[in-house]
Amino acid sequence: MSKKGILYLIPALIGDSPTDFALPASTQAVVNDIRFYAVENLRSARRFLSKLKISTPINELEFAELNKRTPSNEVETILAQLLNGSNVGVISEAGCPGVADPGASIVSLAHDKGIRVVPMVGPSSILLALMASGMNGQNFVFHGYLPKEKHKRIKSIVEVEKMAYDLNQTQIFMEAPYRNMPLVEDVIKHCNEETRLCVATSITSSDERIVTRTIAQWRKNIPNINKKPTIFLLSS
Repeated sequence: MSKKGILYLIPALIGDSPTDFALPASTQAVVNDIRFYAVENLRSARRFLSKLKISTPINELEFAELNKRTPSNEVETILAQLLNGSNVGVISEAGCPGVADPGASIVSLAHDKGIRVVPMVGPSSILLALMASGMNGQNFVFHGYLPKEKHKRIKSIVEVEKMAYDLNQTQIFMEAPYRNMPLVEDVIKHCNEETRLCVATSITSSDERIVTRTIAQWRKNIPNINKKPTIFLLSS
């Protein structure tokens, strides 16, 4: 029986920081030995690997797209690489594969086939924001994206705030950067004055800004976070 490959989950940079600031040397060593990658976005993955200055020329690597549009038969093609003994690296557009990003489908199949899965150390905006928020890190939940439609979004915000109080639980959510302002404005308008909101923007970038204030304090100075990658955290 042939030896199976290893599935490596490789966090990508989420800001403009140097690679040695956000990624350990072990990640560099792993990518130097991988020839096949399953990636959310081909262009950003090539750029990321070039920034890592990997030993193998980019044009000698093989890539398969792995995102929400990838059909199941193409995921099986990625799996076949592992079953044939090749190591495969999974890279999302930014941050950690499988955490608010594609990757879970191939990881699940790998477990079904007895393939070793190795998560590499790297930046996660969700955890970094939680660490810096001053909020409850023992009990928290990540909601992903709240509804885009305004009345549904407001209803969701009210429900999320109630969970924060009822469960003493930090509530974490995000939005597409170009929709940040409508979201933060609705949070500040519809939440209680005593509720705490952390706005964590451009994490690991040169313009990183992570601030926790009460809603009453935010109402005096609404942050301008338009088109900036942001994580939001609410707590009682």
